[in-house]
Amino acid sequence: MDTVTVSPKYQVVIPKNIRTSMKLRPGQKMKIIEYDGRIELIPDKSIEDMKGFLRGINTDFAREDDRL
Repeated sequence: MDTVTVSPKYQVVIPKNIRTSMKLRPGQKMKIIEYDGRIELIPDKSIEDMKGFLRGINTDFAREDDRL
C-alpha cells in the first residue's frame, strides 16, 4: 500500500506503479466518491474503451421466471 500526501491545494499524486497498472493518461477524467469513510477514484472510460470488457463472462445460470 502506497502513501500519498495532500498538497496545500488539496492535490495528490497517484503513484507510478498504480498509474501504469491502471493505464491512466494525463488529462484523463475520473469520478470521485466518498464511500464508507474513504475516497475512491474511478477512471472515466469512453464507450470505445469499454468494447469487449464482458468477453468470456459466464452466462450459464438459471434466470428468474419474470426475466427474459
